[in-house]
Amino acid sequence: MVNHRPIAVCLAALLAASVAAPLFAAESDSWPTFRGPERTGVSPDTGLLKSWPEDGPKLLWEAEGAGRGYSSVAIAGGRIYTLGDGPSTADDKDEYLTCFELDGGKQLWKTKTGEAWNSGQESWQGSRSTPTVDGDRVYVITPHGKLFCCDTAGGDVKWSKDLKQAFGGKKGDGWGYSESPLVDGDLCVCTPGGSSATMVALNKLTGEKVWQTDWDNSRGAGHASIVVSRAGGRKVYVQTTASGALGVNAEDGKLLWTYDFPRITAVIPTPIVRDDLVFVGAGYGTGGGALLKQVASGSDEVRIEEIYPLNGDLKNKHGGIVLVGDYLYADSDDRGTPYCAELMTGNIKWRERGPGRNSAAITAADGCLYVRFADGTMALIEANPSERKILGSFKIPGSGERPSWAHPVVAEGKLFLREGDRILCYDLKG
Repeated sequence: MVNHRPIAVCLAALLAASVAAPLFAAESDSWPTFRGPERTGVSPDTGLLKSWPEDGPKLLWEAEGAGRGYSSVAIAGGRIYTLGDGPSTADDKDEYLTCFELDGGKQLWKTKTGEAWNSGQESWQGSRSTPTVDGDRVYVITPHGKLFCCDTAGGDVKWSKDLKQAFGGKKGDGWGYSESPLVDGDLCVCTPGGSSATMVALNKLTGEKVWQTDWDNSRGAGHASIVVSRAGGRKVYVQTTASGALGVNAEDGKLLWTYDFPRITAVIPTPIVRDDLVFVGAGYGTGGGALLKQVASGSDEVRIEEIYPLNGDLKNKHGGIVLVGDYLYADSDDRGTPYCAELMTGNIKWRERGPGRNSAAITAADGCLYVRFADGTMALIEANPSERKILGSFKIPGSGERPSWAHPVVAEGKLFLREGDRILCYDLKG
């Protein structure tokens, strides 16, 4: 194990389809977890609109009952799943896992997962973990650190684990757990974050522990979600915590490598993986991005080489980063100023203020960036390293009371936006 000099926090995670077998087998599960089936934030949809009218693409439907919070949506088996506090369809302010029909948005069921997250500034409160769907089960982690496995048919709880009580879990900041569980084969993998059981793998059907990974230097879990990579023919789970990045042998939980971060306010975006490359980073002023290469050595060893160290030009707070072709696209920290940078060098190709303000959450599809600004502005921008070209923008109905932080989703030829208690569905085919 090699500890490199401190660097900044976590970033967005991509794993190219050529790197590993799909994490979620059902072909109809178009977006079954945070950042999509391979956690890249890039949708496979094609034939989408290349420009928008002044008021945006056609709004097909909107549904109420999602609750307060910043969880994005998961889409699988003709259904939509999210997490929220005090949904308008409930008679209390507690947190609920909710399920809606993909066609029309009718709420099918809701399952209480515990108390609302009311810690910190009011605009920061609410749910944050996006559910993960696997076959007839859906998994989610509450801000309080409780992991639930529920039946997709009616929301019945199959099992649950308290990551703090069962594994000594802790957060590296005071903003609650935000991770979306990884379901890979027979395992449900997540990050309690303590120095003991920093990462754990559970039997996805029973919740029983299969293995755990200990990292003595762990300062607590971040907000990122685990991604799958390959190094020398072995599967490696890559994650970031408040202490930095780590690679774990997927077979037995052995800690293969770590990459230290300095102390920072919070570690939020998910790592980006392409083949044996790992891009990690963060925001909050002192963050940035670094590119690492995983190198297999021996029968069960993996070390990392630093292609370039922390680059302050590549900061991103919590809007996430996507890799389209050989270029990274993200907001500059949370300034509402997206940038394009070359993956292999970190060199900035362009950086320009967008049509909205403050933090920008980004997903990509069909050669375009779908950029959602915290002030409720939704923009379509060409994914072009040569120039920044805006193809349309509109104001999301009902936005403005709280930040529009939930990541946008492009799936089934549609754009899905979680805006507080509502889910909005737009037609991207025209």
